[in-house]
Amino acid sequence: MVKRDPKLASGTSVARAVKEEIDSDISIQDAIARDYVNLSALARVLVPRVAARTGRKAKGVSEVGVATALKRLRASYAPASPRVTKVIAGSVVNVRTRVSRLSVERTRRTLQTVTALLSANHDDFIQVSESPSYITMIFDDKLHSRVKRSLAAAEVLDEGEGEAAITVHSPQEIVTTPGCISAFYNQLFRRRINVEDTVSCYTDTIMLVEMKDASRAFEALTELIGEEQRKLG
Repeated sequence: MVKRDPKLASGTSVARAVKEEIDSDISIQDAIARDYVNLSALARVLVPRVAARTGRKAKGVSEVGVATALKRLRASYAPASPRVTKVIAGSVVNVRTRVSRLSVERTRRTLQTVTALLSANHDDFIQVSESPSYITMIFDDKLHSRVKRSLAAAEVLDEGEGEAAITVHSPQEIVTTPGCISAFYNQLFRRRINVEDTVSCYTDTIMLVEMKDASRAFEALTELIGEEQRKLG
């Protein structure tokens, strides 16, 4: 006879609810990945949250059942693979201050204007990312008035000045190694640093943060790289 996870009418099992709780809490993922969490203690913390997800009362969800689900899921949140470690260990972090960002609707006219701006300011720091609907530019503050003037006919959807661009330059292997970029973002998340915008260009990962967070972001990413370098000896 095949045993199944107990389910309510909602269809949410205890195992699934535990996974959803872990997936929504990066601090728990980090604790499991680094193997410093007591699963029994974590199960006690999760019982009321799992009960809420399954629609049960807390007494209807056992700590043993939650702990068992945690043990089964532990392998899913294992530490980074050796490939990821190697890429991160070989990365370098740079900080550029006094950076602006500007987002506009993507039209033929704005595309032409942005192309002209890139050509006219090729010696300056300027990065462009686009989706089917929008274009976002990240550039030196000194270009802000020039860029806005050139795009005066376009509707500005979002903009910011006086920010910092954190650039992580990685080995070429980052292109084919999953999990590297998320490691950078997670490291900033652990420090409660918000990434306001981001651009990935070949081996460079650029993250825009507020100026007040620039030094903490640099320290956090440098610390991550140092940890991975120590793993390689």
